[in-house]
Amino acid sequence: MASVDLYELDLGGARFSPPLACGGNPPDAPETCVTLAPIPGVAGAYALGDSKRPGAEPLRFTGAELRRAGIDPARFRPSA
Repeated sequence: MASVDLYELDLGGARFSPPLACGGNPPDAPETCVTLAPIPGVAGAYALGDSKRPGAEPLRFTGAELRRAGIDPARFRPSA
Protein backbone atom coordinates (compact mmCIF):
# COMPACT_ATOMS: atom_id res chain seq x y z
CA MET A 1 0.00 0.00 0.00
CA ALA A 2 1.33 3.41 -0.90
CA SER A 3 2.18 5.86 1.82
CA VAL A 4 -1.34 6.93 2.84
CA ASP A 5 -2.22 8.45 6.20
CA LEU A 6 -5.23 6.31 7.09
CA TYR A 7 -6.30 8.79 9.78
CA GLU A 8 -6.83 11.51 7.15
CA LEU A 9 -9.41 9.39 5.30
CA ASP A 10 -13.15 9.98 5.70
CA LEU A 11 -15.06 7.11 7.32
CA GLY A 12 -18.45 8.59 6.43
CA GLY A 13 -19.36 5.75 4.08
CA ALA A 14 -17.78 2.96 6.13
CA ARG A 15 -20.07 0.04 6.98
CA PHE A 16 -18.95 -1.68 10.16
CA SER A 17 -19.48 -5.37 10.81
CA PRO A 18 -21.75 -6.49 13.61
CA PRO A 19 -19.78 -6.91 16.88
CA LEU A 20 -17.42 -9.88 16.70
CA ALA A 21 -14.34 -11.17 18.47
CA CYS A 22 -15.85 -10.67 21.91
CA GLY A 23 -14.33 -11.50 25.26
CA GLY A 24 -11.46 -10.76 27.55
CA ASN A 25 -13.45 -9.28 30.42
CA PRO A 26 -14.00 -10.64 33.94
CA PRO A 27 -17.05 -12.91 34.33
CA ASP A 28 -19.15 -10.17 35.95
CA ALA A 29 -18.41 -7.50 33.30
CA PRO A 30 -20.04 -7.04 29.90
CA GLU A 31 -18.02 -8.36 26.99
CA THR A 32 -15.90 -6.10 24.85
CA CYS A 33 -16.38 -6.65 21.12
CA VAL A 34 -14.69 -5.22 18.05
CA THR A 35 -16.20 -4.14 14.76
CA LEU A 36 -14.37 -3.77 11.47
CA ALA A 37 -15.06 -1.79 8.30
CA PRO A 38 -13.17 -1.44 5.05
CA ILE A 39 -12.16 2.20 4.59
CA PRO A 40 -14.00 3.43 1.49
CA GLY A 41 -11.82 4.17 -1.51
CA VAL A 42 -8.65 2.50 -0.19
CA ALA A 43 -8.07 -1.17 -0.97
CA GLY A 44 -6.72 -3.15 1.96
CA ALA A 45 -7.36 -0.48 4.62
CA TYR A 46 -9.64 -1.01 7.63
CA ALA A 47 -11.13 0.82 10.61
CA LEU A 48 -11.33 -1.18 13.87
CA GLY A 49 -14.00 -0.01 16.30
CA ASP A 50 -15.17 -0.85 19.83
CA SER A 51 -18.84 -1.87 20.06
CA LYS A 52 -19.05 -0.60 23.65
CA ARG A 53 -17.74 2.82 22.65
CA PRO A 54 -19.36 3.56 19.27
CA GLY A 55 -18.52 7.27 19.57
CA ALA A 56 -14.79 6.63 19.95
CA GLU A 57 -12.56 7.19 16.93
CA PRO A 58 -11.77 3.81 15.32
CA LEU A 59 -8.19 2.68 15.00
CA ARG A 60 -7.02 2.23 11.41
CA PHE A 61 -4.88 -0.54 9.97
CA THR A 62 -3.81 -2.06 6.70
CA GLY A 63 -4.93 -5.61 6.02
CA ALA A 64 -1.31 -6.75 6.40
CA GLU A 65 -1.11 -5.16 9.87
CA LEU A 66 -4.34 -6.88 10.94
CA ARG A 67 -3.15 -10.26 9.68
CA ARG A 68 0.17 -9.86 11.53
CA ALA A 69 -1.89 -9.28 14.69
CA GLY A 70 -3.86 -12.47 14.04
CA ILE A 71 -7.01 -10.76 12.75
CA ASP A 72 -8.46 -12.02 9.47
CA PRO A 73 -10.45 -9.20 7.84
CA ALA A 74 -12.43 -11.79 5.84
CA ARG A 75 -14.14 -12.93 9.10
CA PHE A 76 -15.90 -9.60 9.40
CA ARG A 77 -18.89 -8.79 7.18
CA PRO A 78 -20.30 -5.25 7.09
CA SER A 79 -23.84 -4.62 8.34
CA ALA A 80 -26.53 -4.11 5.74
